[in-house]
Amino acid sequence: MQKTIDAFWRAAAYCLHPRVIWLSLLPLLVATVLSVGLAHFYWEGAVAGVRQGLDSWAISQPLLGWLDTVGAPGFRAVIAPLIVVVLAVPLLVVLSLLLVATLMMPALVRLVVQRRFAGLEVRHEAPWWTSLWWSLGATLIAVLVMVVSLPLWLIPPFGLVLPPLIWGWLTYRVMAFDALAGHATVQERITLLQQHRTPLLIMGVISGYLGAAPTALWAVLGAISIVVAPLLIVASVWVYTLVFAFSSLWFSHYLLAALRDLRAAAPIPQILILDPA
Repeated sequence: MQKTIDAFWRAAAYCLHPRVIWLSLLPLLVATVLSVGLAHFYWEGAVAGVRQGLDSWAISQPLLGWLDTVGAPGFRAVIAPLIVVVLAVPLLVVLSLLLVATLMMPALVRLVVQRRFAGLEVRHEAPWWTSLWWSLGATLIAVLVMVVSLPLWLIPPFGLVLPPLIWGWLTYRVMAFDALAGHATVQERITLLQQHRTPLLIMGVISGYLGAAPTALWAVLGAISIVVAPLLIVASVWVYTLVFAFSSLWFSHYLLAALRDLRAAAPIPQILILDPA
């Protein structure tokens, strides 16, 4: 636990480094352009499609009828945009994570190595496509779990627990691999991920809860969030970028220190010298 906390504070301090702040602008710019562009071209169509589905689905008719009964028929116009927002937020999380892992993570790992682990030997450097496939595979699993568990998100206890757990697991899988990809051998990476699985998963879940802040903001604002959706999209992407940048630094400090300790504890091979006599 002490090593986890030490890596936490080091990562927090590194977030104030000018290079980290500069690196965070590129994923933010890319994600913002994509998010605003998609919202501009597909927002009305998505809302119309969800509204049509609500009107045609038998399962939604009791809710709509109840709204008419209690004198809130105007809320019908708000339900469809809210559903689109709820579905869009997880996509923003995944987009931000992949952008940080692709555009920021290698540079952040190099920064940590230069400033703290300059003597760490590079014994293996995984190709970039290995990291990409690993990230895409973990993302696919997380998205499938998200889709299957999405109805449970409407139940308050599950809605507070499931999303951070899913994002936490995804963050743990992506960040842990990328933190070791440039220095550790395959066997070293497997050993470290097995030995430190519990603290790494805890770190991922904490990162998941930190990343839930924009989602909470959408929920608190409720119907008002529809009006200020463009601004909230940009703010959400920014927060997600910062959270995942911090997470990548956290995992880098923790795992590179663990790799250094693993190599230091490895037995030094003995050289057998034969006596010619």
